[in-house]
Amino acid sequence: MTQAAIEALADDAWLIRLGETMHPTVNAGVHRLAASIRQAAPEWLRGLSPAYASLGVYFDPERASPDDVRAWLAKAIGAADAGSTARTDDHNDHDCVRIVEIPVAYGEDFGADFVSAARTLDLPAQALIERHCAPLYQVAMIGFAPGFPYLLGLDPTLTLPRLSTPRTHVPAGSVAIGGAQTGIYPRASPGGWRLIGRTPLRMFEPSRAPPALLRPGDRVRFRAISADEFAILAAAA
Repeated sequence: MTQAAIEALADDAWLIRLGETMHPTVNAGVHRLAASIRQAAPEWLRGLSPAYASLGVYFDPERASPDDVRAWLAKAIGAADAGSTARTDDHNDHDCVRIVEIPVAYGEDFGADFVSAARTLDLPAQALIERHCAPLYQVAMIGFAPGFPYLLGLDPTLTLPRLSTPRTHVPAGSVAIGGAQTGIYPRASPGGWRLIGRTPLRMFEPSRAPPALLRPGDRVRFRAISADEFAILAAAA
């Protein structure tokens, strides 16, 4: 985090850049810094917006000046960097993060692009499923729509181009691949990622606290389920 840069984002916000790439290590640094700031809870803090390689920090200008907030953030970055350096080699990051299992029904009945994706990747259907379920993904950020998780960790052999013309309707819960990323559409919406399956879980529910099932920094593991199990879980949801 020693190369972090602090830039003005708005009159009441700073943007902390920790890198320029979509890399799990950089993203983990974003979430460690966010957790550190959140734990310190300065009175001027209004909100945090973690992204792949940056962190938006929103503050109350009536409680602190922009310069004071910037100075505080610079110290927080240094402290977080020192804390990261001081970690022991046997420390396991997974001990302090939440791991969420997402059941997914794969196949053409649940993902309109599943068959064409397997053909494009030159993979048997089962191999596509197994490779998609194998990684422990990292929720890099939430964006595009409320509750939409951008997940890092996709097997590079599953990289797929986005649709040249986005669909006007993607079913809620659709699990998709877009480039070198995978994600889950929380609600019915337009979208241009390749649909390979669907989860019966409600990824975003306004009446729930918190509304989004996943949050930045979480880990995600997909589990393949049958159509029958999908129906049972959907009815329970």
